[in-house]
Amino acid sequence: MFKKSKPKVKSSRIDTLIGQGTEITGNIYFSGGLRIDGSVNGNIYTQDDDAAVLTLSERGIIQGEIKVSNLIINGTITGDVYSSSHVELAPKAKIKGNVYYRLLEMSMGAEVNGKLIHMTEDDKEMTNIELDAVNNSSKLDLTLN
Repeated sequence: MFKKSKPKVKSSRIDTLIGQGTEITGNIYFSGGLRIDGSVNGNIYTQDDDAAVLTLSERGIIQGEIKVSNLIINGTITGDVYSSSHVELAPKAKIKGNVYYRLLEMSMGAEVNGKLIHMTEDDKEMTNIELDAVNNSSKLDLTLN
């Protein structure tokens, strides 16, 4: 008689895994799901995929700019983070940089040493223009599909 609507859950599908002990230097462009347990020294972008999810485990480390749709962080990021949809900061998340977000979920214990900046639809379009400029002006270092 009474139905509760279930909230939509982000896909936990992992298409690509960067394992613990793995170090990557260079930019990463991906679609689908990317889980990082290792270390990345470079920028990370999604390829026009609103459902793409970047998951950073508590052992994961990223040094560089991140522009993705959905982000689940439980590791360490040094650099600015841009999310066009959803950011989840788990208890062991540590970010040294600004976080640009539309929706933010932050657990007790998560750290952000920088600004939290809420984005609107207009800001999302500006972020896409910046990403297009990056895509058109530089060669991809690493593409994950």
